[in-house]
Amino acid sequence: MKIAETVLVINSGSSSLKYQLIEPHNGASLAAGLVEQIGEPMSHIRHMSGGLEVNRELAVEDHTQALRQVLQLFEEVGPKLEEANIVAVGHRVVQGGRHFSSAAIVDDRVRDLIEELSPLAPLHNPPNLKGIDVARELLPDVPHVVVFDTAFFQTLPEEAATYALDAEIAEKYSVRRYGAHGTSHKYVSDKVEEILGTTDIRQVVLHLGNGASASAVTGGVAVDTSMGLTPLEGLVMGTRTGDIDPAAVFHLQRVAGMSVDDVDTLFNKKSGLKGLTGDNDMRAVRARAGSGDKRARLAIDVLLHRLVRYVGAYATQMGGLDVLVFTAGIGENDVQLRRELCERLSIFDIELNETANAMRSKEPRTISTPRSKVRVMVVPTNEELAIAQQAVELIK
Repeated sequence: MKIAETVLVINSGSSSLKYQLIEPHNGASLAAGLVEQIGEPMSHIRHMSGGLEVNRELAVEDHTQALRQVLQLFEEVGPKLEEANIVAVGHRVVQGGRHFSSAAIVDDRVRDLIEELSPLAPLHNPPNLKGIDVARELLPDVPHVVVFDTAFFQTLPEEAATYALDAEIAEKYSVRRYGAHGTSHKYVSDKVEEILGTTDIRQVVLHLGNGASASAVTGGVAVDTSMGLTPLEGLVMGTRTGDIDPAAVFHLQRVAGMSVDDVDTLFNKKSGLKGLTGDNDMRAVRARAGSGDKRARLAIDVLLHRLVRYVGAYATQMGGLDVLVFTAGIGENDVQLRRELCERLSIFDIELNETANAMRSKEPRTISTPRSKVRVMVVPTNEELAIAQQAVELIK
């Protein structure tokens, strides 16, 4: 029996390597795993395949050794890669700048451009590139394809992508809105069009997880997004501020004596829900709010206030709103957040189906009533599958 084509998807972080072997034509995941704490005295490896989970603790010095361990696990536990009919290796890269509006096959030029763009995503592009270099070395016989988080937002109108900054400075240092989470926003908005059988719709997609972003999509094209030059701008997130007066940076430097790196760490790692409550896990914040913790309740209200601002603005820009979509960890699972946000969006005459909203499911679903003026949906995201599908489309 001929084995279906598969794609090995790799997401390389600074100290982690996440992977999944996927059949792109049907979305089946044949294996998945994660190598964590690379470069530390002890690392953890988890490999899952066919209902079997294998966990190992050992020292993994670098990403090369991490991928060697992964390949060994495929050989020992399965499925064996030489029998898996791998047609491509797909890689997630955060920042593609203006160079990439779609996926690209990795060659030396593409590899060098990713490195050139690293100053725009210093926390992401270098480890993404490290995973690409290692995988090209260890898996040289199949094409390697990069899929960029920013690519979906290359369609933004100039008025949405341009900051009101000195034009020469902005051009020289590539300062503009690039967005992020684009692979998820594209996958989810495409899925909504597929379910509804039309592209003639105006969507606001809310990707709500530890990182959070919103997008406005009309006719299948992204016209605005909340993240900007970096993933810091926009919504309230687990540890990131989202929107904040840029003069807060100058104020903290002058009054608190904080350095650029101090402020960077504060805004990216010690703010958002964590800064407001001490917890960056929405489940913990929700539980504390339910127990009467006023700081936790305020944090949720700040998050909701920001969401209302973006949904309202995007609906106005698109000339209306047909579908409001929730995705990612919080968006897919926080029943109360969806209810509270829809209540605050009463101007749109949204009516939730409470039974549907409370239902737990991994399938896309509508949670509004037929009478609702805006259809509200929950569509689970699958960035790995999206990367695999784009990789196959490109090499074909």
